[in-house]
Amino acid sequence: MITLCGFSISNYYNVVKMALLEKGVPFVEEMVMTGSKDDAVLNCSPLGKIPFIRTTEGAMCESHAILEYIEAAHPSPALLPSDPFAAAKVRELIMYIDLHLELVARELYTQAFFGGTVSESAQARVRKQLEKNIAGFKRLVKFAPYVAGHAFTLADCVAFNNLPLVGMATRAIYGEDLLVGAGVDYKPYVALVGQRASAQKVVADRKAATKKT
Repeated sequence: MITLCGFSISNYYNVVKMALLEKGVPFVEEMVMTGSKDDAVLNCSPLGKIPFIRTTEGAMCESHAILEYIEAAHPSPALLPSDPFAAAKVRELIMYIDLHLELVARELYTQAFFGGTVSESAQARVRKQLEKNIAGFKRLVKFAPYVAGHAFTLADCVAFNNLPLVGMATRAIYGEDLLVGAGVDYKPYVALVGQRASAQKVVADRKAATKKT
């Protein structure tokens, strides 16, 4: 049995949770806040980051590694194509969304979502980087109807949980959704994926957790 550790507001936690739900892998959830200094947490996630998992074989952190483990340990239903190049293209999208969209936009979250302040110079720098990176994303994404093509993959677990955050953060800071402004019409895609049972579970649990904060 896998124990998924973290909390339901975290997009990275929900990426892993969605993959587990899609595959029908039995798991239990354990609430762990990010930044914990508890030795039991640090032995599983040395930087105190979430999500991490506990398995009968040991613990594992970093969402990309966890996704790869889940896919290898539970290959059916497949969330990676069998063709090596197609599988690599899915991984390419995962890394691009995480590193070049969400991680860049994350610098805005303090002001966009948590009542803090991001300096005007930082806002300008992030906007310039995001506009460049979104243009690149347009060259990679398919929306046909899923981000990597006709099949739902691990990249959709990432996109569904991250693209709306980028859109909301940029709208809050700049007064416009930079994804939509650049011609990345991701909202019909999010609505499509949102019909899946895994997505509905993730969204419901996130909303419930948000109400408690």
